[in-house]
Amino acid sequence: MFATCVSILSFIFLKAPTDFKNVVRRFAVLQAERVEAYKLFEETGPHYDFEHYKQLVHEITKAFCGFSKEVLEIKEQLHQDFDRPDLSEHIDKLQIKEKEKLELVGNVLFLKIWKKDHPLDIIKNTAALSEILQDFKYDSDEPE
Repeated sequence: MFATCVSILSFIFLKAPTDFKNVVRRFAVLQAERVEAYKLFEETGPHYDFEHYKQLVHEITKAFCGFSKEVLEIKEQLHQDFDRPDLSEHIDKLQIKEKEKLELVGNVLFLKIWKKDHPLDIIKNTAALSEILQDFKYDSDEPE
């Protein structure tokens, strides 16, 4: 499903735009594609078992690499062809934050799956924490 969506969206723009307005529009389209990819990632992740999740992460990573590659090409085009280093700087900052976001979303989804697959571990850990706190409270009430 995700790969089909990305393929369709990528097919729309086979040729890189060459005028300023179209370059900026293409950048906006890429950002919209990223948003859609995140939605699919967040919606799909927790319902998969770990093996399917790893495959999804692989597909998403490939898609985001494609987005980043094209965004970096646009960055160079804006800087070199249109003499807009200000916009290139914005794209540099955006790329850093997009990388952070992808890592954070991936970690959150991984933890959701882990929590779903290991509820007893969490319950046991919580019980152990309570027991240790009870022991601490009991021992701290005794004078030495």
